[in-house]
Amino acid sequence: MRLHLCAVGRLRAGPERDLVDDYLARLDRTGRPLGLGPVIEHEVEDRKGGGMAAEGALLSRAIPEGAALCVLDERGKTLSSPEFAQTLAQWRDGGRQDAAFVIGGADGVDPALRARADLTISLGRMVWPHMLVRVMLAEQLYRAATILAGSPYHRA
Repeated sequence: MRLHLCAVGRLRAGPERDLVDDYLARLDRTGRPLGLGPVIEHEVEDRKGGGMAAEGALLSRAIPEGAALCVLDERGKTLSSPEFAQTLAQWRDGGRQDAAFVIGGADGVDPALRARADLTISLGRMVWPHMLVRVMLAEQLYRAATILAGSPYHRA
């Protein structure tokens, strides 16, 4: 199952980019034998100032047809890492070819796009900058692969 990280904004060189690259490289090594990966990053920018609706349209175009859709949003469900891993496994085992993970911009994800989601998750009750959310999502995707592989990385 191909994984698509769809985000508003460009992640430029720096510590966040380094962390995302590291976790995605680890995920590639661990996840591919499990049928998870590759991860394809889709970065969108609304240069016309159309707000959440315009960002939502750009993000929608980045999501493959038929993909399981997971939106990261502060109003979403809080999952444990094993629950997140199990969700990925269910999508994969259910025949999904793609799973898309959407991270909105400063104002969040367009409500119309959020309403289409198969799953809306929160990384906690606090709001995080979208560049850090990308790092945290990349780590959780890697952690999910290690859980499914039976690796000792996740020690809960």
